[in-house]
Amino acid sequence: MSVIYILLSISIIIAVVFFIAFITAVRKGQFDDSYTPSVRMLFDDELVKKEPKPSIKIKKD
Repeated sequence: MSVIYILLSISIIIAVVFFIAFITAVRKGQFDDSYTPSVRMLFDDELVKKEPKPSIKIKKD
């Protein structure tokens, strides 16, 4: 039973260490994307919407 307590405490410590490392990386800008905004204009094609053709023809007399 004491092994469970030891493993649980070690896993919580490791989880806290990884969480602190993640928060530190986010604050230092590790996950900021500096490449995509510079090439966004190359891939920003607007879709041209075509008006649907009417499938029913109406006869006018």
